[in-house]
Amino acid sequence: MFETAELGQKIPKKEFKSRERELWTQLLQVQQELRQLGRFQVIIDFAGVHGGGKVAMLNQLNRWMDARWLITRAFQGEVTQEESERPPFWRYWLALPPKGQIGMYLSGRYSQPLLDQVYEKETSAEFDRRLGHINAFEKALADDGALLIKFWMHLSKDAQKRIYEAQSADPDTAWQVTERDWKNWNNYDRFIEAAQRIIARTSTGEAAWHIVEGEDTYFRSLRVGEIILDSISQHLEDTRIRDKVKSKLQQANGNSNGRKAAKPLTSTTVLGNLDMTPSLSKADYREELKAGQGRLAKLQREAVARGISTVLVFEGPDAAGKGGAIRRLTGALDASKYRIWPFAAPTDEEKAQHYLWRFWRCMPRAGRFAIFDRSWYGRVLVERVEGLATRDEWQRAYAEINDFEAQLVEGQLVLAKFWIHITAEEQLNRFKAREKTPHKRWKLTEEDWRNREKWGDYEMAAHDMIQRTNTPQAPWIMVEGNSKPYARIKVIRDVCDRLEQALAQ
Repeated sequence: MFETAELGQKIPKKEFKSRERELWTQLLQVQQELRQLGRFQVIIDFAGVHGGGKVAMLNQLNRWMDARWLITRAFQGEVTQEESERPPFWRYWLALPPKGQIGMYLSGRYSQPLLDQVYEKETSAEFDRRLGHINAFEKALADDGALLIKFWMHLSKDAQKRIYEAQSADPDTAWQVTERDWKNWNNYDRFIEAAQRIIARTSTGEAAWHIVEGEDTYFRSLRVGEIILDSISQHLEDTRIRDKVKSKLQQANGNSNGRKAAKPLTSTTVLGNLDMTPSLSKADYREELKAGQGRLAKLQREAVARGISTVLVFEGPDAAGKGGAIRRLTGALDASKYRIWPFAAPTDEEKAQHYLWRFWRCMPRAGRFAIFDRSWYGRVLVERVEGLATRDEWQRAYAEINDFEAQLVEGQLVLAKFWIHITAEEQLNRFKAREKTPHKRWKLTEEDWRNREKWGDYEMAAHDMIQRTNTPQAPWIMVEGNSKPYARIKVIRDVCDRLEQALAQ
């Protein structure tokens, strides 16, 4: 695999200077086109053999392009305390550039799996699982339009030794070569074996690897620069072509979005089969609420002490009682240890990222609660029904969400997803009650009435969502919500049960 990057390729300085001038100009031009179009971000990863020029290339690209619109991150050394308290991919999601900009990353998502494999800190199955999450991450970004460019900067074992010896002999550069570097060099063959597995598993149509010989500064600089130039130029052209085709389809459909909401295919859904009759008397409700909140308060203190985080997701029809259930939960919690995240239409900042980005950045630190009033399921609910996402976008979202939630659970978070359901008749009663109650009237909007007209569409979307995202690691909890007291107690009980299970492990 690496033989073509061990040929001793070199470029004379004079030729480099001549070609560099044109490349420099073209990179600046294509960077401006990327900014002006603003339709996708560019993500450039540098991995490979130490001494192969990864840091030098980051510096070179910052000189060639306008550094104001570059995000450069080096994920080196141990993870920070803040990062260690969240799932591993949290740091990579937050480091993404907005659309129209370029992000360049060193020692990113491939570095730790590589080291752990070389030094046998994980099994082959665990290694493959981590690579699977990387593929899912990259596919999600590429499907959203991002351009991913990955470089493996390569050196032969002899070339790396020559560089280490030269650097060690020079007092000005001796600090760059550490005992750990020599230790890794002694394990060179194992590094290459693991790297071959990484490249074979993660070089995909959406995110292919480019193996670049790194010993000669001039050769590697031009090679990397030209690949970046060609890749961005081609992606810009492809994006413009797709936009033209999309525009013509929109005109042909006579629809400003060019998208149509899906229609129900059947009247039988998982929601229609729920028994909506359970209820609680006022006396039983008061007694169980007091006991449940006491139990939850104790469990939260234990979770804080153990550093166990909790993510609660609430979905359901308008007026289903999500807010009321959340208030009864938080009534038992330390207010400094939880945060409620209400989600509506994305902001301009959020639109410049993949739709999951705004949820990743809300992940709680160790021992905290993050409570989502509406969530990432908007992609397969409201965005699907209202035509705000294309069929391809919401169809692929199921797999993206399942992978996202799997990472949360693998990161030792407690995840509980609640669908609080009410019947159409009960929703109408609650809407009318809100109209008559001054302090609740603000909750009822024209959009609520408009959404109600699409009850069947939303029910079918919810049915598909539950069917395709009800996984063993992140199952849906169905809450019969016609009785508010019953629903609130059921939510508290289930949260307590999940916490107890996590604390017992």
